[in-house]
Amino acid sequence: MEPEAGTSARYKAFISYSHRDARFAVSLHRQLEAYRLPARLVGTQTARGLVPARLTPIFRDIDELPASDDLSAEILGALAASEALIVLCSPDARASRWVNREVELFRQLHPERPVLPVLLRGDPDDAFPAALYAPGPDGEVREPVASDFRGEGARLGRTKLIAGLTGVGVDDLVQREAQRRLRRVMAVTAAAVIAVIILSTLLALALRARAEAQRQQAEAEGLIEFMLTDLRGRLRGVGRLDVMSAVNARAMNYYEDQGLSALPDESLERRARLLHAMGEDDDARGDTHGALAKFREAHRSTAASLARRPSDAETLFAHAQSEYWLGYLDYRAHRFEAARTRFSAYASLADMMVAAKPGTIKYVREQGYAQSNLCALALTPKKKDAPLAARACRAAVVAKERVALADRADSSALADLANSYGWLADAQTNSGDAAGARDTRKRQAEAINRAVATDPQNLDYRDIWVTLQFALAVIDRDDGKPEAGRKRLRDARAAVEDMVKRDPANEHWKERLTQVDRRIRKFEDEVQTHNKQMEAL
Repeated sequence: MEPEAGTSARYKAFISYSHRDARFAVSLHRQLEAYRLPARLVGTQTARGLVPARLTPIFRDIDELPASDDLSAEILGALAASEALIVLCSPDARASRWVNREVELFRQLHPERPVLPVLLRGDPDDAFPAALYAPGPDGEVREPVASDFRGEGARLGRTKLIAGLTGVGVDDLVQREAQRRLRRVMAVTAAAVIAVIILSTLLALALRARAEAQRQQAEAEGLIEFMLTDLRGRLRGVGRLDVMSAVNARAMNYYEDQGLSALPDESLERRARLLHAMGEDDDARGDTHGALAKFREAHRSTAASLARRPSDAETLFAHAQSEYWLGYLDYRAHRFEAARTRFSAYASLADMMVAAKPGTIKYVREQGYAQSNLCALALTPKKKDAPLAARACRAAVVAKERVALADRADSSALADLANSYGWLADAQTNSGDAAGARDTRKRQAEAINRAVATDPQNLDYRDIWVTLQFALAVIDRDDGKPEAGRKRLRDARAAVEDMVKRDPANEHWKERLTQVDRRIRKFEDEVQTHNKQMEAL
């Protein structure tokens, strides 16, 4: 059965295609049904009738046909109910008798309705079905004009196809496309501008937060630096070990809260210095085990920093302190070979510091400390090494004299120099140079007296002064002035008693008091022996 030509249109168009072009047919079908015509044109009258808002529905046989035994009847019904025929032209379509037949049937049913070729592939002669060239009702052959969808012309081809379906001018639709693209560009641009503004605001806030965090970190690090230097020196000088321990613990909490992996090298080195200070305080309280644990942890950190920055002077300095403190505990425990290894490493690091930053007094001072350590080790009764003692003790004095001359108001440099004079005098005494030892003791007395006069509350300076009194008492005895020697020792004991009173937690001062008492007893025994010898003569 064939439908009558006058059947009312239910479809805006019928898409005829070879099933080898099915993928394109599906895409075109979706594009056409999704297309919105310009609002200003909707409802206007054209040769195709009133302009619709949307091109729906459009018939595509593979999806639109219901289950039916009479496929031809369904196709005929859809063709009869379509306002236009869209023919997808390709060599496959030209070879398809079904596409050709659908064109023939549509023209038979609706000779006045448009047949709109769409050129997908090939040339018109190879792609157009033969029915497109059939003569019209007037007997004239129609020359089909196709919308070209090949290559880059697809956008314009779609516009021409929609113009053919609606009767709207191509220019009107091109203008609509231009406006739509402009709106899209404007929307994208506006979104991009908004995104840039948001991101810029977030970046500014992040940079401000970062700057504030860096400022707070710098303040905290500066405060810790003050704790480790000026404040620590003052507290130690007045014997407030308890306050120093509380300060150290608070500073250590600051680093632990951040996590070690987040700390830069400078902060890691400052943390190591803090561990050195805490270990030193543990040792002063008599907690050797706690001190050793902290020095080992500091050594682990400074060794890692040195591996990353082997030529940096401050990194060398930090690791040198770790070597010193571990060597010092070995020395105190009479592990002299281990101490010599540590002290030698310390001396090498000090030389590397000076080589990296020649003339830097801080590093010259480290050379003096390192040589003093080797000097003290060489004078140990069980490990006496006269050549090393002579060389190291003299080198320590030379370095520390240079430091003291660099800043004559530096009382700590004077105290360090006095200490090295003491070791040099011991080395001279052991080598039989009594006259040289006496002269060195005089220079030691001048240096430590100046340091104590500059800072009379500093207990470390007093401790050096106490040690000097032992040596001067022996000189007084040898000069036939035992009473002068006794007075020196009594004054030394009074000074140590005051040190213990000022810092009761400091076990070193308590040991020093016991040492003074032994010195006094030994001095009295030596005086009695000397008197008996004189009586016998």
